[in-house]
Amino acid sequence: MSEPEEVVEPTSPAVDEEIHTEPAPSIADSTAELAAADDIALADRLRDARLQVLGELRKVIIGQDAVVEQVLMSLLVGGNSIITGVPGLAKTLLVQTIAQVLDLKFSRIQFTPDLMPSDITGTDLVQEDPETGRRKLVFAPGPIFSNVVLADEINRTPPKTQSALLEAMQEHRVTVQGTTYELEEPFFVFATQNPIELEGTYPLPEAQLDRFMFDIIIEHLPLDEELEVVLSTTSEQDVELEPVVSGAEIVAFQRLVRRVPVAEAVMRYAVDLVRTSRPSEDGPEFVRKWVEYGASVRAAQYLILGGKARALMQGRYAVDFDDMRALAKPVLRHRILTNFHAESERVGSGDIVEQLLEAVAVTSSSM
Repeated sequence: MSEPEEVVEPTSPAVDEEIHTEPAPSIADSTAELAAADDIALADRLRDARLQVLGELRKVIIGQDAVVEQVLMSLLVGGNSIITGVPGLAKTLLVQTIAQVLDLKFSRIQFTPDLMPSDITGTDLVQEDPETGRRKLVFAPGPIFSNVVLADEINRTPPKTQSALLEAMQEHRVTVQGTTYELEEPFFVFATQNPIELEGTYPLPEAQLDRFMFDIIIEHLPLDEELEVVLSTTSEQDVELEPVVSGAEIVAFQRLVRRVPVAEAVMRYAVDLVRTSRPSEDGPEFVRKWVEYGASVRAAQYLILGGKARALMQGRYAVDFDDMRALAKPVLRHRILTNFHAESERVGSGDIVEQLLEAVAVTSSSM
């Protein structure tokens, strides 16, 4: 009889030898890589779109490079801004042209002393149903129901009417007769002010001023650019503007802006700038002497958001200190309220911001 064959038990590879395997990529890692790749592509599109927008604007707007850049940053952040300047500097034309280039619905509201809140938000009207013959209330939307709203000479209307913009600016919705209506995205408010009209004007309340991202100062052009304006506007023109960015892209750009990283040192510098603008016992002497009220936390938020937009517009993927310094004036000057001593010495909020940049820059270098 033959002997039974020896049964050989299979050896476990986990015990007898090491098996070198690469860990399988997780879904989270793959999603992060895909998101990063999509963000880079979207950032490239944003940079190209900026150049296309500038190219179209230059067909109509001459000069005012800093003003145009600040308006574009407001759009990328989703903020509202004030444009301050004397008459005849193309404030209305600038906003209207940008809305046309971005293919956004535009409306202009001329603020006058007799303007009512319902003239902005809309109102309920009594209409007769043609089928039943019964009367019913139907909401008639006002000019606020646009993508880009130009509040022209906003300081010429009483505070009651000015306040009609507050909910729209902050919440992107309006409430009429207890009913809330959402505004279509993207939504922006650009308000213009005339600094030389003192009679018949109503200064904006501090709470409303604080809701504006930038105070954009528009000034007279240099001689050669003013000559170019006169030449182009007194001759025959046939300018055709082409929309280069859609509203959906603007919304995507706004989301991308919020994903731009910011170093802790840069964020701390922005907060230090804002906190130093407030009078305190341990603060700078010039702030205690000239400032009645300093900037709120919204100033630091808009410094960071504006810095993110500025970085992307320049082809960078991170915010640096130069972004904070470049945006300090348009973000802070309408939020710093000066006192009697500053007015008597003819010190404006812009002068105080310049001294803030000198005072805070020393402490930030050690971070």
